[in-house]
Formats: sequence, C-alpha cells, structure tokens
Amino acid sequence: MNQVVARFLDGRTLKGQTNDFLPARGIFHLLPDGSKAGDKPVEMQVAELKALFFVRSLAGDPQHQKTNAFDPFKPAQGRKVQVEFKDGEVLLGTTQGYQPDRPGFFIIPADSQSNNERCFVVAAATKQVQLM
Repeated sequence: MNQVVARFLDGRTLKGQTNDFLPARGIFHLLPDGSKAGDKPVEMQVAELKALFFVRSLAGDPQHQKTNAFDPFKPAQGRKVQVEFKDGEVLLGTTQGYQPDRPGFFIIPADSQSNNERCFVVAAATKQVQLM
C-alpha cells in the first residue's frame, strides 16, 4: 500500500492509502486515513485531481521548512522541471517521463527532505511546465 495525499482541483485534500494507482488509468481507489477494518475504498477520478502526492508519512513533519530548491551537493536524477499549477502553486523537481500530450507525469521534489517522495502531476491542472 502506498501512502498518498490527493489534492483536488477544488482545494480539497484527502489522505489515505492506495494500491491500484496507475498513471494511464482514469480511476483508482483510496482507503481514507482513519478507516476501520472492512471499510470500502473510495473510487477516485484522476480528472478531479490537481496532483497525487506519494508521502513518507500521512502526518507529515510540521518542523520541516519547505524549500523549492535543489541540494547543490546532490546531483539531480532526471530532468529538472518547474511546474506551475493553475492555482499558483509552484513545484520544482525532476522527472523521467514528461511528455506534454500525456494526462500526467511523475516528479521527484527538489527538496530531498520533503515528506513527498514523488508526485503525480495531473497535466490539466497545470498552467505551465518548464523543463530546465
């Protein structure tokens, strides 16, 4: 099971676990955080999302100071990319597979200490994607 944070286009956030997310599929299932044994997962529509964050912990690290910068002592793996979402948020990271005609792509955040291990960016939620 992957721990994820789903960020919706309308600003909502839902945390939980998934084991069936595939970038090429339009749906996946998420078991919301706090669910009890036997609870059914929620069907999620990728088209309703801004991004799906695969995280180390659903609680996050409130002490962590977010940064949108690469560590100068660690070489970046993949192609550097800057994503500007339609809501104004900017995310900096690296990607192995950005193609403008696909529905989305994965990025690894520039901040190696971030709670986010990787993020699936929904292309329709972006204002601009700039390869660096």
